[in-house]
Amino acid sequence: MSTPYISFIVPVMNEEENVAQLHAEIVAAAKKINKPFEIIFIDDGSSDNTSAELQKLDPITILRMRRNFGQTASMDAGIKAAQGEFLVTLDGDLQNDPADVPQMLQKLLDEDLDVVCGWRKHRQDSWSKRFISQGARWLRSFLVSDGVHDSGCTLRVYRQECFEGVNLRGEMHRFIPAILKWRGFQIGEMVTNHRARIHGTTKYNFKRTLKGFLDMLSLWFFQKYSARPLHFLGGIGILLAFGGVALLAWLFFARLVWGYSLSDRIWPLMAIFLILFGFQMFVSGLIMDLVIQQKSDKNYFLK
Repeated sequence: MSTPYISFIVPVMNEEENVAQLHAEIVAAAKKINKPFEIIFIDDGSSDNTSAELQKLDPITILRMRRNFGQTASMDAGIKAAQGEFLVTLDGDLQNDPADVPQMLQKLLDEDLDVVCGWRKHRQDSWSKRFISQGARWLRSFLVSDGVHDSGCTLRVYRQECFEGVNLRGEMHRFIPAILKWRGFQIGEMVTNHRARIHGTTKYNFKRTLKGFLDMLSLWFFQKYSARPLHFLGGIGILLAFGGVALLAWLFFARLVWGYSLSDRIWPLMAIFLILFGFQMFVSGLIMDLVIQQKSDKNYFLK
């Protein structure tokens, strides 16, 4: 078989009623591109008949996770297995429309982009999901600022080289555009068709929302301070230690001038605690800085 030009990557869990139709729609979209293609389904520990349904399909490459590791891990496995020059990711619930892919790929080529993200401008989801997504969008614009309207949309087209040296964990698949923008890749987006879920149940819940928020904080810290953690921890340490010294100076002055009693006060202990904790933070930042400098990972990327 010829090397695929484009790879479709679809993580699924308990989508037995959706995979056959989705596969047919992907094949139809791929034929419009008129290039060699591969379709990779990643079965993320399904407990229904998803695996059996996948085995009926052709052409297809099936990756089976030993248990449910989550959408991000499944996507990472699919990306690492893909051989195409361009990679397409999409959900397995039929809400993403594969028919949008040819136009997204053309936009990527015409505008010399590295990524084109789908934008579910007219979402067919419940009010609660849209409300949570709006809140997440506001936080994302403040913390990671990836310039993308809809980071929750899995439908995206990438160049293969975007994922060199990238390992996805947690719920980080939502923040791939932010990671790639930080690395210097060119990000674009396009309004795509979003359809209501007909079969199966949503996999999103409060636990995943919380994990996504924590991953957002982790990404914010990584982007700003991964190369020099001393700038963050050392800065906090200096501020805390300075606050402790200032508090001690004020207590000393109050004791000498006004006879302020210190024997039954917690403030002297608090001042000492601030100084020691600030020193500990500074040393921790310094140690992390030294460890990072010993690693071979570079903090720049060539085009």
